[in-house]
Formats: sequence, C-alpha cells, structure tokens
Amino acid sequence: MALEDSLATAMAAAQGGDAAAYRRLLNACLPVIAGIARAQGVRGEAVDDVVQDTLLTIHKARASYDPARPFLPWLRAITQRRAIDRLRRAGRRPQEVHDPLAYEAHADAGPAPGMRIEADQRNAALARAVAALPDGQRQAVEQLAYAERSLEEAAALTGRSKGALKVNLHRALKALRGTLARDKEGGDV
Repeated sequence: MALEDSLATAMAAAQGGDAAAYRRLLNACLPVIAGIARAQGVRGEAVDDVVQDTLLTIHKARASYDPARPFLPWLRAITQRRAIDRLRRAGRRPQEVHDPLAYEAHADAGPAPGMRIEADQRNAALARAVAALPDGQRQAVEQLAYAERSLEEAAALTGRSKGALKVNLHRALKALRGTLARDKEGGDV
C-alpha cells in the first residue's frame, strides 16, 4: 500500500474514532513532517519544534480533513505553514561562513523563471474566487482554512453552528474547485 493510501486510510479511521489508527497515523507522519520542514529551510532542533506544532495542528484540524481528498497535500500545507511560522519566530539570523565550498553546497536556486508569476496568478485567482463566495461560505474558508481555527473557535467568532460551518466549507470548496477549474480551462490562471 502506498504511503498516501495508508495515511489517508489511517486518517479516515482516526476520524471515525479509531485511536490505534490515529497513533499509527501520527507515527507515520513524523518522518514526512520532518522532511518537509527541512525542505522549507528549518534546521537543527527547530525541526522537532515544527514536528510538534504540526502534530498539534493535525489534532486540532483533523475534522477538517476530507477523506475524499489526498492526505499528503493536506499534511504538506499544514507543515509548510508551521515551518514558515517557526522561521519567522527564529528570524533567520545571518551566519558567517568561512568555507567557500559551503556557498556552492547551500546555494539557493530560488524558484524557476516564471514560477513566481504563475504562483501570483493562482493566488490572485483564488482570492477573487473566495471573495465571490456567499458570506457564509467565505467566512468558513477564511476561518477554517486561512486562519486554521478549530470548528469551536470559528463558530464562536462567526456566530454560526459547527454544522453550518462544515456545510459552508464543503460548499465553498466545491464552488472554488469549479470556479478555478473553469478559469484554468479558460486560460485565466
């Protein structure tokens, strides 16, 4: 069974209340989370901090995972956000390097030409699509996806029930997929 399938299956079982599956899921996620954190530039003990922060976020946001969608992109998005938060807190302090070969070994290739433009266009298209959603759906996306709040927190802030937030998020994601797919087919993104 591929990693994606085993993680998605374990998460679905964990959402159903299977504590053993949840433990297996979290243990299987540890090396994946650490690898993603390192790829984001996190080093040393900070990797462990990102792993812990990510595991806490998974625990808080596990109800928002849609078993019909792939698990690894969901995990990657959470881990990247936690890694970025950690790097911001640490403040990327410059370090003096005395080894000329180290410059070559750790050179930042940066994004490929055109990738930044494409990413900016996708982000702008997503922002337009979210802004066009009805208020309830837009609030659900902003609170649960962007701000990564728990259902309880989002319900308290918006005055909507947890059930209404789940329904609105589901409808919003479906609408966004449709809108962005149409934009992509039309060449807007």
